[in-house]
Amino acid sequence: MTRCGFAAIVGAPNAGKSTLLNRLTGAKLSIVSPKAQTTRFRVLGILMRGESQILLVDTPGIFQPKSKLDRAMINAAWTGAADADLVLMLVDAKAPLTDAIRNIVRKIKRRAWLVINKTDLVPPGKLLTITAELTQLATFEETFMVSASTGDGLNVFLDHLALAMPEGPYLYPEDDLTDLPDRLLAAELVREQIFMQTHEEVPYGATVETESFVEKPDGSIRIETTIYVARSGHKAILIGEGGQRVKEIGVRARAQLGRLLDRKVHLFLNVKQRAGWDEEGARLRAIGLDDAS
Repeated sequence: MTRCGFAAIVGAPNAGKSTLLNRLTGAKLSIVSPKAQTTRFRVLGILMRGESQILLVDTPGIFQPKSKLDRAMINAAWTGAADADLVLMLVDAKAPLTDAIRNIVRKIKRRAWLVINKTDLVPPGKLLTITAELTQLATFEETFMVSASTGDGLNVFLDHLALAMPEGPYLYPEDDLTDLPDRLLAAELVREQIFMQTHEEVPYGATVETESFVEKPDGSIRIETTIYVARSGHKAILIGEGGQRVKEIGVRARAQLGRLLDRKVHLFLNVKQRAGWDEEGARLRAIGLDDAS
């Protein structure tokens, strides 16, 4: 008897959703940074546990949208939750319980578990307080205390998650890790480096698209990407003095891509100013989002 199902990880920005996905799958599928609102679209991670295939869906953090991009991100999060067999409500144990988090919990209408993350950073008393308050707002079948960064509690969590998947055949080959195209993974790893190497509003005002992804006769891959920025000032910051910033972004992204694709990568970056890109349906579709109005 095999089991297979979708488990959507939802929550506020910076709750650790992408870190949890990467830790559970053992692969760099979803980009991570200390900044909030890094994830922009649903990322599927395929995990085998015993006779179960767990299809983990990392979703964008849910926040108050301001642009078409923001609205598309929120739509992706709630669509991921609506399509899942099980919703995993992930809560940052060290962050305060805000009205925004309470509202997310109240809106969950599907079968759900409460997963308290970063438990290694807070005293047990706070964990009990968080659990008591949130279980008053929604019905959770199970509650788990975990740390995505250290791995604490994840083995027990995964054992329960495997048994919670519905009976049925596997939907993906057992050795697959994700359904994301390599082109999109390449763009995301470049965007991660923009988050890591720039500050304030620059990473939020940028998007990355893979223009060309070609396998060469020697087995290596040539990848050409374009970084779109909303302002000329952002373009100057990204390029850096003498092109050093964009060069460093490329060096680090290329190293990660080489490890992920297990082959040599030739990565070329181009930076273009495009005001209002976050309101363009074509730009949103290019990064894996539906064109939400």
